[in-house]
Amino acid sequence: MTEKISKSPDEWKEELSPDQYEICINHGTEPPFSGKYNNSKLEGYYKCTCCGEELFSSEAKFDSGSGWPSFWKPIEDERIEYISDTSYGMVRTEVNCNKCGAHLGHVFDDGPKPTNLRYCINSISLKHEKDEEETS
Repeated sequence: MTEKISKSPDEWKEELSPDQYEICINHGTEPPFSGKYNNSKLEGYYKCTCCGEELFSSEAKFDSGSGWPSFWKPIEDERIEYISDTSYGMVRTEVNCNKCGAHLGHVFDDGPKPTNLRYCINSISLKHEKDEEETS
């Protein structure tokens, strides 16, 4: 098990952009079809934008047509925290990074085989490993 990261809201505000803070810390949602990874075909790993934990592989990414990057499974279930979300009059399962608690999106049971799951993730909650290579 990875050691958990705990930071105060002020510490996160210093490290994240206002949009990253709104989505990852305040559990917001980016508009559909607006995120940089929605149509991405990059191979490799998608990491938590807040802590760098590898969460999803491009091998599990698919085009769900939902407007958000979608994956049929995480790299490991233990890397994801699952929380019941009853906001907006719906019953959904929120998914967060298990290492730092950052909000990622939601998981639904209408995905492809073999899991039948659709992890619907905000692009702003993710950072692709190739993006990190470009800034190094």
